[in-house]
Amino acid sequence: MRKKEAGILIVDDDEDILFSARVWLKKFFTEVVTINSPNKIITAIQNHQIDVILLDMNFRRGFEDGKEGLYWLSEIKEIDKDVPVILMTAYGEVELAVEALKNGATDFILKPWNNEKLYASVNLAVDISRKNKKLSQWENLQENAENYELQTQSPKMQQAINTIKKVAATDANLLLLGENGTGKYVMAEYIHQNSKRKNEPFVHIDLGSISENLFEAELFGYAKGAFTDAKTDKAGKIENADGGTVFLDEIGNLTPQLQQKLLTLIQTKKLSRIGETKERFPDVRFIFATNADLKKMISENTFREDLYFRINTVEVELPPLRERKEDIASLAEFFIKKYEKKYGKSNLKITNLEELQNYHFPGNIRELEHSVEREIILSENENIKLSLSHTASEEQITSLNLEEMEEKMIKNALKKHKGNITLAAEALGLTRASLYRRMEKFGI
Repeated sequence: MRKKEAGILIVDDDEDILFSARVWLKKFFTEVVTINSPNKIITAIQNHQIDVILLDMNFRRGFEDGKEGLYWLSEIKEIDKDVPVILMTAYGEVELAVEALKNGATDFILKPWNNEKLYASVNLAVDISRKNKKLSQWENLQENAENYELQTQSPKMQQAINTIKKVAATDANLLLLGENGTGKYVMAEYIHQNSKRKNEPFVHIDLGSISENLFEAELFGYAKGAFTDAKTDKAGKIENADGGTVFLDEIGNLTPQLQQKLLTLIQTKKLSRIGETKERFPDVRFIFATNADLKKMISENTFREDLYFRINTVEVELPPLRERKEDIASLAEFFIKKYEKKYGKSNLKITNLEELQNYHFPGNIRELEHSVEREIILSENENIKLSLSHTASEEQITSLNLEEMEEKMIKNALKKHKGNITLAAEALGLTRASLYRRMEKFGI
C-alpha cells in the first residue's frame, strides 16, 4: 500500500501515546510529527506541512474538563482555519464532544482507541484538508482574477487575457512569458481552474529551485532502495498531478541534459521512477513559464529548439507593470483591501499615486503588492505612502540598457539591505533563487 502524501501532527503529553500513534499512522502517511506540549504547536506548524492535527484535550495533572483542548483548538483555528483537528481524550463525555465539534473540531476520539478507527478518522480528515485547500485556492484565485487580471484597462493585458481564455478549456501546452512578478503563476492557476481538469491537482514546480541532482527524483519519483535515502517508494510531482495540470516555472533554467529528459517526457507522455523499469503514463496538461529570452538562448545553443516548439503550442506574453500603468491605481486599491482585511485596518489610502505612475517597478505586480503590505503593517494613520526603494529619474533610466538597469537595481537593493539576500529579494519582487542567479550573472 502506497503511503498518502500528508503531514500529521500529534500533540499529547503521554510519550507512550505519541509513540504508538506515530508507529501506527506512519504506515499510512508520509510524515508524522509528534510533540509533547501544546506550546510547541505553532513552531511545528511553521516548520512542517501539516494537513491534520490530533490534539489531546487535557495536559495539566488533575484537570479532566477538556478546556485546554478547546483553548488550543481555537488557537490552531486562528493560525489556520482550514486544518482539520481531531481531539483525543480518555475522559469522553457527549457534552464535551458536542462542544468540541461546535468549536470547529473535525472528529472526537476516545482513548484507548481502535487502530482501524483512528486510521479511518485521520484518513478522512486528510481528504477534508485537501478539499479545504483546493477551495481556499479557488476562492483566492477567483478574488484575484475578478479584481484585477480580468478587469484590466491595459490593451496589452487585455490581449493576453483574451488568448488565455480561448486556450484554457483545451489541453494545449501553453508558454507564459514575462518578467518576474508579472502574474505568470496566477494566470497558470486561472487556466487550470477554467479547464476540464479544474477538480484535479494543480502542481507548481519551480525549476529554478531544483538542483540537477534532484530533478529526476522530484519530478519522476523513485523506488525504495534506488539510493541511500530512498527508504520507501515515492511518486514524483508529475505522477501526483495525474488528471490535473503541471505548471513548470522558470523553464529557461534547465541544463541541456535536463532539457532532453523533459522533452522525452512531453513527447512520450510516460515516465519511470528512479530505480524501476515500470513505465507510468500520467495524464497531465503542461503549462510552462519563463522570464528568459528563449529565442536568444536557442541562437546561443543553450536551449533546445525542439523543446521550445514542444512547449509553445500557444505563447502568451504578460506585459510588465510599467507598460500597463492604467492598472496601477486599481491594483494598489485591490492590495489595500486585501491587507486591510488581513491586518484589521480600514479606510487606508495611498498618498503618492502620481509618483507610482512614474515609477518603473522592476519587481512588477509582486513589488507593488509587497510595498502595499509593508506600508499597511507599519501605518499609524489612514494615509500611507509607498516607499519606492529603487526610484530613478527618467534621465538615469534612459541612459541605461535593460541589463545595466537590472544590475544597478540589484546592487542598490543589496546595499540598502546591507547584503541581506532575503530582504533584497523581497524588495525587488524576486525569489531568493532568482536573485542568486542574477548576482552570479552580473558577478556581484
